Amino acid sequence: MKRSSKEFLETAIAAGKGEIPADIVLKNVGLFSVMDGSQTTCDLAIVEDRIVGTHASYDGHIELDCSGKIAVPGFIDTHLHVESSLVTPLEFDRCVLPHGVTTAICDPHEIANVAGIKGIQYFLDSAANTIMDLRINLSSCVPATSFETSGARLELEDLLPFKDHEKVIGLAEFMNFPGVLARDPSVISKLDAFQGGHIDGHAPLLGGVDLNGYLAAGIRTDHEATSAREALEKLSKGMNILIREGSVSKDLDALAPVLTSDYSSFLCLCTDDRNPLDIAEEGHIDSMIRRLIAHGCKPKDVYRAASWSAAMAFGLRDRGHLAPGWRADIALLDDLEKCSVSDVISGGKVVTPQLFAQRNAVKPTGLTDTCHAPEVFAGNFTVAARTEPHSVLGVKAGLILTSHEKRVLPTKGNEALIDLGQDVVKVAVVERHGKNGNIATGFVTGFGLQEGAIASSVGHDSHNICVVGACEVSMATAVNRLRQIKGGFAVASKDKVLAELALPLAGLMSLQPFEHVREELEKLRAAAKGLGCCLPEPFLQVAFLPLPVIPHLKITDFGVFDVDAFSLIP
Repeated sequence: MKRSSKEFLETAIAAGKGEIPADIVLKNVGLFSVMDGSQTTCDLAIVEDRIVGTHASYDGHIELDCSGKIAVPGFIDTHLHVESSLVTPLEFDRCVLPHGVTTAICDPHEIANVAGIKGIQYFLDSAANTIMDLRINLSSCVPATSFETSGARLELEDLLPFKDHEKVIGLAEFMNFPGVLARDPSVISKLDAFQGGHIDGHAPLLGGVDLNGYLAAGIRTDHEATSAREALEKLSKGMNILIREGSVSKDLDALAPVLTSDYSSFLCLCTDDRNPLDIAEEGHIDSMIRRLIAHGCKPKDVYRAASWSAAMAFGLRDRGHLAPGWRADIALLDDLEKCSVSDVISGGKVVTPQLFAQRNAVKPTGLTDTCHAPEVFAGNFTVAARTEPHSVLGVKAGLILTSHEKRVLPTKGNEALIDLGQDVVKVAVVERHGKNGNIATGFVTGFGLQEGAIASSVGHDSHNICVVGACEVSMATAVNRLRQIKGGFAVASKDKVLAELALPLAGLMSLQPFEHVREELEKLRAAAKGLGCCLPEPFLQVAFLPLPVIPHLKITDFGVFDVDAFSLIP
């Protein structure tokens, strides 16, 4: 029977003094301190979801022999989109929690762009049933810009009913930094309503007085720094920097030199977008910890950034430290430097398969029929010839930043053609929310495709269908298959679908276990590689091509978009 709050406090105090047994005791554990990097062998006592005793010997109703284990605070992923894991929030919980991630701060921006407040409510309902503490930042920019067609639009009045929800931290990444600097009335109304609370930042390459103006709005964090120089300027101006290492956006190597004892209290870790295949192959926050230590960062600084610093940056002042009175979020390690997680305790509960089985299911009512793209044909993907060079999206592995390339392309009549010799293929965005049927086509380089096409209904941030192809027939085949399976990924060659993954939940997430998603992603990667694709993560790379708030050149269903000029290219 659950104790009342007063009974809990009385029990916690008595157990902490050693007068009565604790609920759970970790016996003979190596207690690692993120304050000073020390390690002490002792018992760690827990009552309900709280640590009540350390640096002493305790009795418990449940005693776990942790000889040889090292206890560190549970990891906090400070910014991610669960949707990018391609599974439901409850499957994400089952996938990631065993890696030691006991708190995840999520922006349900992707499902919000498709389904609006219905999507946010689904995430809040899911967060009430996860074992990990899944927290929500309310999506601030839906749509991200006015230069694309989204499935929904969220204004301040749509967000306010959720503001005081127990799982809500504040306002999610404010991607529309041009709108902030221009004092757009809709932007100002959202910023004004969340003054005094947490406002997440998103300001790629922003510096100087423009950065000052952006921060003057009360924005405190940023996960878009891609160089040490950029991170240091933002740190100097009071921002907490979130070191990001996802499936596509990989900034850890560039930012590792910044993670020193001078800065570790102001640095956090995040994945932003990471799929189950990469989680299975590499890990999650635990992978980042391993790699940062391998870079020469001190374990104290790395584990601090993964826990205490993250908790403080986001106002979660009950966690991030293993000490009496703090939340019992604990990762037990076999090896500190390798961050080999053997067991996890989340909110005082030992994580087991049985614990996951006890959760209540959450039905995605009204969210599984959202892909309403028009049927397309090869002729829908023509691009008019021009006398001057074409603007071409330049892609590099590991970056969502795209360069603005210029290429002279071959022509046939009035049509500009694909040029495999220059590694220039076509990219198109097909509106899939059933609003206008827009189709925009341009060119992209960096995929290495020699034939076929890759299509995705995950297309940040408005999530229209994006397709990259060396053949217009293949592009049409891939897009039309996504219509049939209500969203997902598809690889096609001519009129044949080579591999696919159905993502019927908002066209973003599978309803299958993460193990199934992982297996299908392996087939998709192999199929894309067979077409000549040279990118290690082609699907999320495709998904970021329509993101018009990340420099320098993107494409939406309106056309090719110059992010630096913040305008469409005629």
